[in-house]
Amino acid sequence: MELAYIPSPSRGVLYLGPIPLRGYAFCIIIGVFIAVWLGNRRWVARGGQSGTVADIAVWAVPFGLVGGRLYHVITDYELYFSPGRDWVDAFKVWQGGLGIWGAIALGALGAWIGARRRGIPMPAYADAVAPGIALAQAMGRWGNWFNQELYGRETHLPWALHITSSEGGRVPGYYHPTFLYESLWCIGVAFLVMWADRRFKLGHGRAFALYVAAYCVGRGWIEYMRVDDAHHILGLRLNDWTALVVFLLAVTYMIVSARLRPGREEVVEPLASGGSAEGTVASGGSAEGTETDTGAGKPAASEPGAEPADEPEPKAPAEKTESATKKS
Repeated sequence: MELAYIPSPSRGVLYLGPIPLRGYAFCIIIGVFIAVWLGNRRWVARGGQSGTVADIAVWAVPFGLVGGRLYHVITDYELYFSPGRDWVDAFKVWQGGLGIWGAIALGALGAWIGARRRGIPMPAYADAVAPGIALAQAMGRWGNWFNQELYGRETHLPWALHITSSEGGRVPGYYHPTFLYESLWCIGVAFLVMWADRRFKLGHGRAFALYVAAYCVGRGWIEYMRVDDAHHILGLRLNDWTALVVFLLAVTYMIVSARLRPGREEVVEPLASGGSAEGTVASGGSAEGTETDTGAGKPAASEPGAEPADEPEPKAPAEKTESATKKS
C-alpha cells in the first residue's frame, strides 16, 4: 500500500455546456501570459517600450505552436500515418504533443518577423524573454499531468505519479513524475538566467543562449528517464541527441559572441530612446553595429551632453560664417 503519491486528475477536460475547457490548453495559455508579463518587465528595464514584447509575441506564439506541433508529428509520424491511425489526429493539439525544439525554432522565426517590423535587435529581445519562456515551459508541463502522459520509469518513491488511465497503451501504476522534474528544472533555469544577467550583464543574445544550454542539460537526464515510445539512435532517444546538439550550439554561441561583441546593448529600442528605427534592423540585422559606429541615440563620448549625432547642428549666423570657416 502506497502511503504517499501524486494523484492524476480523473479527467483533463471540463465542459461548460458544449464548450470544452481543457487543462492542457489552460496551462499553455497561462504560460504565455507569464512569459509576456515577465518579458515586458525586463524589456522596459532595458530601456524598451511597454507593449513591445506583447506585440512581437503576437507573431512568436502562433509560429511557436505550429513549430511545436510539426516537430512532434514529424518525429512521431507513426502515431498519425501508420495503418489503423487517423491522420486527422495530427491537428488535435489539445490531446498533447508539442515539441519544445520546434516551438523555439519556429517561434524564433515569428519573433524575428515581429522584431524586424518594430526595428529592434532580435538578440536583445531574446535576452529579455528568455526567463519568461522557461517559466512558460514550467507551466506548460502541467498540461502533461492533466493528460496523464510523459511519465518516467516505475517507482515507489513518496512523490511517485499515480497513472490511472489505460488509454493509448498506458499501464496503470506508479511512475517517476518527469513532468514535475522538468517543471521544477525550468523554474531553476529561469532564476539562473535572471541572476546571471544581473551579475554579468549578458547581452547580444547570451542570456537566451544560457537559457537554452541550461534547459538542454536538464532535458537530457529527464528524457533518459521517460518510458513513452520514441525513436532511438545508437541507444539514445532522439530528444537526447537533439538536446546534446542544441547544447553545444548554445555554448559555442555564448563563447563566440562574448569575444566578438562583449558587453550589453545600450539601446534596445531606438524609438523608445528618441532615436530612429531606420537603418537599425531594417535589413534584418541587429542594432548594435549602428549604436557603436554612428552613436545614434546617445551623446558623443568626447562631448559630454552633446546632442545625438543624427540631429542636424544649428547653422551659424550669416555674419559669423567666415570666422567659423577659419576655425574649422
